Amino acid sequence: MITAVDHVQLAAPPGSEERLRAYYVGVLGMTEVPKPPVLAARGGCWFQVGGVQLHLGIETDFRPAKKAHPGLRVTDIGAYAARLEARGVAVTWDHDLPGHRRFYSADPVGNRLEFLESVVRPFGPGG
Repeated sequence: MITAVDHVQLAAPPGSEERLRAYYVGVLGMTEVPKPPVLAARGGCWFQVGGVQLHLGIETDFRPAKKAHPGLRVTDIGAYAARLEARGVAVTWDHDLPGHRRFYSADPVGNRLEFLESVVRPFGPGG
């Protein structure tokens, strides 16, 4: 029985680790997670926020994910989008998912990322 998603993996080109660290840690605010030594020898980086990990593995014939993407939940999505834009990262808003505000962006190697926040409010007293 599946109980949770442990991580999502995206690909990256050889030699891109410093750009990935600058983006995922410096821009998105994630924490880098040390890779086990046997896996670290392959290159790439692992990042985490809360209980969610995002792994970036090195591919020699790398092509960025343009449609496939992780969906990252955020709070105060307007401020989060402004944070990215202030750091030179383009955001593209999309209004097609009912009950959510969301935008898309790309990491420094061109992988697509989705950022979303639920706008469905639970019923309050008398609701």
